[in-house]
Amino acid sequence: MAILSMAQDSAPVKVTGEVAFPGKAAERKTAPPAAQLKRIFDEALAAHQAGDIETAVARYKEFLRLKPDFVAAWSNLGAVLVKAGRFAEAVPNYEKALALAPRNVPVRLNLALAHYKQAQYAEAVPELERVHGEQPENMQAVYLLADCYLRLGENGKVVGLLDPLEAKNPDDRTVSYLLGTALLRDGQTERGREIIERFMRYGDTAEIHMLIGASQLAAMDYEAALLTLKKAVELNPELPGVWSLYGQAEMENDHPGEAKKAFRRELAADPHDFDANVRLGALLRMENQLDEALPFIREALRLRPDSISARYQIASIYLAKGEPGKAVARLESVVRDAPEFLEGHVQLASAYYKVGRKEDGKRERALIMKLNAENRKRERERQAVQK
Repeated sequence: MAILSMAQDSAPVKVTGEVAFPGKAAERKTAPPAAQLKRIFDEALAAHQAGDIETAVARYKEFLRLKPDFVAAWSNLGAVLVKAGRFAEAVPNYEKALALAPRNVPVRLNLALAHYKQAQYAEAVPELERVHGEQPENMQAVYLLADCYLRLGENGKVVGLLDPLEAKNPDDRTVSYLLGTALLRDGQTERGREIIERFMRYGDTAEIHMLIGASQLAAMDYEAALLTLKKAVELNPELPGVWSLYGQAEMENDHPGEAKKAFRRELAADPHDFDANVRLGALLRMENQLDEALPFIREALRLRPDSISARYQIASIYLAKGEPGKAVARLESVVRDAPEFLEGHVQLASAYYKVGRKEDGKRERALIMKLNAENRKRERERQAVQK
């Protein structure tokens, strides 16, 4: 889910007066004239501000060949590449600027943004954490860091980051919204409802319906969630993340066709939504549309390499495609990390038999029988309590 108030890259750095030179006489003799350097930098800056990307890039690079220790030029070269949408090219230039000036917070924030805009959330996090450490009042960094944590499934970190801020400033709607989302995803439904109640003072908004719908999904009240989230998409169909949640509600109500439409709608706006990718991929896999499912699951894995659900789905795709050898190690890691995940054991048993590991397959089948018995016992106990 994208944040509600997106941070912007900083403007290019201007330099007035002469460009400073090293102090040693030998270095001054071999250095280009200051007037020449200033002319090249000014040409680069003018092209940058005019939106003439190629000229700006060429002039900044020319300047840096002559004076490679100039932080502003590396930073501005990164910024103009970002302006052109060339985020991967921007990253090493920001990194070179930071190698020269490690405490330069605006450059570090721009480096984080270049990662963020490539959906490299894990790479953005350490940069944003350093910015937050240097400037804890920088809300641009706070919003981005919280959103990165959410996208990586680190809900507890979102709560730790935003709890103190929400207590100090309950009128910050972005903080409240992100915190409420994290609490609900983390299973802290009571505290999440407190945020929802405070959020309701803003009126009948799509955001409040989205939060309530997420709460209903967490409580497994799927019919109510579907109605609530339908209202959210009616109020604001462009709200980031709303179609992903609506798709989950349709999926839980056994409407796979509508769920797929909702997930595709989300991914059209945000191709890097983890839930939409993994759930759409799962639905396509279950319909045996394996080649179409695979890129969605791969994107989900790129976003969250440790995700049990994404690892299970890609292993199941390989198994269905007749490649059990690729599935075995992945499924072994899944059941190792989630030993009570019944479907993982079922698929692993099948994979073992297909690669000729009969004894391992028998062991998995025994585990499946044990897990089934335990699940039946828990269900009987649950029904007894309800009576």
